[in-house]
Amino acid sequence: MITGSIVALVTPMQGDGSVDWDALDRLLDLHMGAQTSAIGAVGTTGESATLSVPEHCEVIKHCVQYVAGRIPIVAGTGANATREAIELTRAAANAGADACLLVTPYYNRPTQNGLYEHFKAIAEAVDVPQILYNVPGRTAVDMHNDTVLRLAGIANIVGIKDATGDLERGRDLIARCGEQLAVYSGDDATAMELILAGGSGNISVTANVVPELMAELCRLAAAGDRAGAGAINDKLAPLNRALFLEANPIPVKWALQQQGLIGAGIRLPLTPLDSKFHDEVRAALQQAAAL
Repeated sequence: MITGSIVALVTPMQGDGSVDWDALDRLLDLHMGAQTSAIGAVGTTGESATLSVPEHCEVIKHCVQYVAGRIPIVAGTGANATREAIELTRAAANAGADACLLVTPYYNRPTQNGLYEHFKAIAEAVDVPQILYNVPGRTAVDMHNDTVLRLAGIANIVGIKDATGDLERGRDLIARCGEQLAVYSGDDATAMELILAGGSGNISVTANVVPELMAELCRLAAAGDRAGAGAINDKLAPLNRALFLEANPIPVKWALQQQGLIGAGIRLPLTPLDSKFHDEVRAALQQAAAL
């Protein structure tokens, strides 16, 4: 299974909101040369919520075809309708994605048994490695560790992205499911500690702007080098905070624009980063030597 730094890649856009395919290729090239372990395509950071289903599938297919096996593609294919999640997951598998990342169904707030049945149905419908994704701060539904343990018995459910930022929960997942599932951090601020505790890596927003540093942090933490990983973590701490001053991916897209990697495009209802945050994000980029 994939280990290390998995970038939760932005979807670059033109000023009119259309996908900027040339900029996407530049980002893919950047990560293939920066020791990033895998590309997370069309997840939360990739604005999956505002891409149409055809666009969603097209971006995944484009990433798979462009990298041509040089780096794994983890495709975001979650939805709050089980049938739609199956459709997206099947399309990603047919396109050649190496794995799929499936967020908990948002807005309709299923029960724990509903979550179990949802993920079980997708796993049974599409024979591709699948990574669960729990991010209650965005979805208004929290998948309990007991439910994850039930799902760990399904052969092609191979991992979970825990974006709760709750290290005790993460350590409990590793203790109870770690032999069956790869446990990934989905929270840059606590990723180092989760990897030191036995986590498999970090599905990272911060890796968009400092891919080499995040890859090295993950490598050192996996090797048990607390001092080495901690030095990088301290350097990145202001950036980890700054990239969430407004809803993700607003700050990270602005940061990438400052680096000259993408344009200013973002889709409503998200809007460009408020000018009152520019100095803080810029200072964090400078501290991380990313500007």
